[in-house]
Amino acid sequence: MNIDLKEMTQLAPIFRELFKGYHLSRSEPEPYAQLSNMQDQYRALFKALGFELVCDPRGFYYFVPEQMGAQVNKTAQRLALFTFILVEHLADQGRDPLAVLDGGSLGRDELPALLDKYRDLFLQAEVTTQEELEEKVIRRLTQLGFAEDSNGVYRFLPPMHRFLDVCLSVQQDRDLAASLHSSDLPLPAPELIAEDESEDDIILIEEAAEESEEEALARAIAEEKELEA
Repeated sequence: MNIDLKEMTQLAPIFRELFKGYHLSRSEPEPYAQLSNMQDQYRALFKALGFELVCDPRGFYYFVPEQMGAQVNKTAQRLALFTFILVEHLADQGRDPLAVLDGGSLGRDELPALLDKYRDLFLQAEVTTQEELEEKVIRRLTQLGFAEDSNGVYRFLPPMHRFLDVCLSVQQDRDLAASLHSSDLPLPAPELIAEDESEDDIILIEEAAEESEEEALARAIAEEKELEA
């Protein structure tokens, strides 16, 4: 495939964001538009550098690190657990979880009641205060492109579907367990697993690799030019 770097005017911001684990969606209009229009070229370029660009049809892009270097990190588990809690909380309130987590919003003033109601589950995520909830969960959601913070109103973005997929899988497992056992038998709540015990469906790039994004981007351009020579 012929890749013209001159046409990739958004290469630097796209690579910078994807490299640090950010999920690009329509909330970043210019990079998203170019990724959509030049999806094959970007995928081929990044693949040559060892990065897998995932183009989710629901409207977002992200990098999956090579399996050998991938780590099931606590951030991914924590965010997945938070999504599960939100789904249950919204359903209990008679609100449609999908409508909220797919472009809807949650107010900062709702966090104290949420934390109190699911305190035992939050303890698994090492979250005991609202400050820790905002720092370890909400801030990470915004940093990775899953949500936007607009003066204390958290609007969820299309990449939340990654965690919704995990919640759906968990719910299907619970429904299966309920059909096999007495309805009086309590179903276990999801638990965070140790990082070295099992794989997670979602792997986030917790920290940048030893190579900085500037070095990696420079390498990408240099290697592509060598291919053109």
